[in-house]
Amino acid sequence: MKKIWVVGIGPGHRDYILPAAYRAVENSDILIGGKRHLEIFHEYQGETYPITSDLEAVVDYIKKHREKRITLILSGDTGFYSMLTYMKKHFSKEELEVIPGINSLQYLFSRIKETWQETPLLSLHGREENFIEKLKTYKKIGLLTDQINTPEAIAKALIDSGLTEADMVVGENLSYEEERIVEGKPEEIIRNAPYKMSVVVIFYG
Repeated sequence: MKKIWVVGIGPGHRDYILPAAYRAVENSDILIGGKRHLEIFHEYQGETYPITSDLEAVVDYIKKHREKRITLILSGDTGFYSMLTYMKKHFSKEELEVIPGINSLQYLFSRIKETWQETPLLSLHGREENFIEKLKTYKKIGLLTDQINTPEAIAKALIDSGLTEADMVVGENLSYEEERIVEGKPEEIIRNAPYKMSVVVIFYG
């Protein structure tokens, strides 16, 4: 039975996809991914299957096509808040091969010339995280946002917590031509809203 390749494709632009990821895609019979991610590999000639919010359907599809060489492409890095966690609930480690990618926070830290070791990296995507306490403790955090926990909502939470002097960096549409990086105090971040696909880095103290 063939391996299922789970491949990270970085923040978005083709330049940030590893050669190993390209090879996995080229050698596959079926390419599975979000619609926007599949468009990156528009020259791919094999069968494609778009991911929706119904992850169970994706797993069922994979199980029905196990005789094929399947590659699942995921944004960012496979080891950072990705679908790999879900895949491991349905397939053994022996059935999977994983190729990492550059995650969006890693990319943003490089753009602002900062290191990120010992920095808590948290996801606010569909979950509650007490990032205020993390920020007070570690003085630097990175956050994945969603449609509710937007950069401006994060900025408001900082203001409400009395952290008006925190320094925020919002990375929007990272690695794409329309990339925008906005730096400033929480009030400035709110003034520059709204933001599209974005991540946030915060410094305090």
